[in-house]
This record gives sequence, C-alpha cells and structure tokens, in this order.
Amino acid sequence: MARPEERPEPEVARCDHPGCREPGVYRAPKGRDRENEYWRFCLEHVRAYNQSYNFFSGMSDEDLRAYEKDAHVGHRPTWSMGRNGAPSADARNKADRSRGRNKGWASGFSFEDAFGMFGEGEGGRTREEPRRELKKIELKSLEALNLGAGATREEIRARYKELLLRFHPDTNGGDRGAEDKLREIIQAYNYLRSAGLC
Repeated sequence: MARPEERPEPEVARCDHPGCREPGVYRAPKGRDRENEYWRFCLEHVRAYNQSYNFFSGMSDEDLRAYEKDAHVGHRPTWSMGRNGAPSADARNKADRSRGRNKGWASGFSFEDAFGMFGEGEGGRTREEPRRELKKIELKSLEALNLGAGATREEIRARYKELLLRFHPDTNGGDRGAEDKLREIIQAYNYLRSAGLC
C-alpha cells in the first residue's frame, strides 16, 4: 500500500512584534503613504495594534481639513462650475436672454423645450395635445357619464363626482333604484381611467 507523500508544512511568517515567536497570520497596515505594505502579527499583537492605530497621526490641522474636504468627493479630482470650457451661469443667462429662450424651473438655469415635453410652445402658450381617435367602448363610457368625445380630464373627473353624489344611496334619500345606474357610472369611470383618459 502506497503511503501518501509527506509534504512539508508551508512556512508561516513570524509575528513582527519584537520578541514574539507566534505565527504572524494577521495583516495590519503600516500606515499612511505606505499603501499595500503590511505588518504580520499574531492575534494578541494585531488586537493591540488595531486599538492604537491612528491613520491621521502626524497630520497637521491643515492637512486634516484638506483630507476631509477631499473625502466628500471620494478623493477624486473635481472642477468648479464654469471652468474647462463650460460657460459660466452669467454668460449662459446673458446669451439666453438675447435669444429669447424660455426660463427654466431653477434660478439662473434656462433651457429650450425642443420636443415640447413641458407643454410650452411658441410665445409661452400651452399646446393642445393631439387626441387619438376614441374606441367604441370609450365613447360608450363617456356617454354613460353624459359627456361627449371632446371631454377633458377635468370635465370627466368633475362629472364623475357629480353623478356619484346624485346616485349614491346615502345622498339620494336611500333610493336603491339608482344602484344600477351608479354601478354603470363607476364601471365607465374605471374604464376611462384605465385607458388613460382621466
């Protein structure tokens, strides 16, 4: 029967603490400006090292403030607004006023609504949305609310509230004969809402 070959145990570094003969299996950073350099300590000495370790030791107050400021942006380079070829806010505002652009939502910020996404067309008037052709069921739902095909969202909502008050048993003296009409109104409104018309 063959015996497995005996392999020598891998050599473990000794603890870097002076006079310690324990294996140094725990790494501890050597300090600022010595990235990727570590001490090797045993458990007892790595605990003592971690309790006394101070990354900022030896830094002046000015260096500490600069480090804190850089920490806000992840220690990455940043540029002030209006530098590196980008015009300043004052220059943009002056150019926009000369071109007559619409004012935006933020102070000192302007934009052109080239695609009409914000509803303002030429001269600041709101453009009417082109309405799609309504399906038969949508027309029938509008008729249930006593509205025509050109009804707006606000008109549909207002009519729904009005008809709810009129036909609800709590507001019409307990007349249960109007329950079918109330059910029809609620179904029509729910369909118009699901179709995006209100």
